[in-house]
Parts: sequence; C-alpha cells; structure tokens
Amino acid sequence: MKMKKWFFTAIVALFILLANAGFTQDPPPPPPGGGHGLPGNQAPPGGGVPVGSGLIILMALGAAYGGRKIYQIRSN
Repeated sequence: MKMKKWFFTAIVALFILLANAGFTQDPPPPPPGGGHGLPGNQAPPGGGVPVGSGLIILMALGAAYGGRKIYQIRSN
C-alpha cells in the first residue's frame, strides 16, 4: 500500500514539474512584412475560431445526457 502511495505521489510531482516546462518557450516571431497592427493584416475579431457550432453540439449532448439521467431516476 505504501508503494502505491509513493508511486502516485511521484507521478503527480512529475506532471507538475513537466507542466511548467511548456510555459517557458518564447512566442513565435512576427510575420515578415509588417505586424498585426497594419490595415489589411489584422486578425478577425475573436480569432476566427468557429465556436458556435461546437457549442451547439455540446449543448445538445448535455441536454441528451441530462434527459437520460432524469429518465433513469424517474424509472427507478
């Protein structure tokens, strides 16, 4: 039992130490020929990520999961 606790503690400590290493990298250099502040070279608002369709899918899955759980509780 002690060995399992020691192993779990070592794994958690390793993950914590390795997680900090990901934040030590420098950002990539700016693109050549101007920066993001120039007209015509600006990123779209919100980063251009299509969040709407993903949110709809997640909400539908959450509603289906919640409905299933309510059905299971009421059937018992």
